Amino acid sequence: MKAMKVRAARWGNSVAVRLPRRAVEALGLEPGQDMDMELRGETLELTVRRRPEVTLDWIVSEIDRLGPAGEPETVDWGLDRGDEILHDRP
Repeated sequence: MKAMKVRAARWGNSVAVRLPRRAVEALGLEPGQDMDMELRGETLELTVRRRPEVTLDWIVSEIDRLGPAGEPETVDWGLDRGDEILHDRP
């Protein structure tokens, strides 16, 4: 991808750079996604942190890895009252 011009702008007490849509789409970036930033001389390098893909196989493997010690404590909240009661529907 060829170089793109961007401009630094004030954002509160910080300075922000808006990323062009073409770059965002090429990286598969989403708002709120974490990135790592490294300064090398006058070069600023941003690296996208990839979110792990959560699949059913991954969830099951984590349950197996944690074992019984990883199970949350069962809490008895007493009898159902009010809006949490689920009534049978016809």
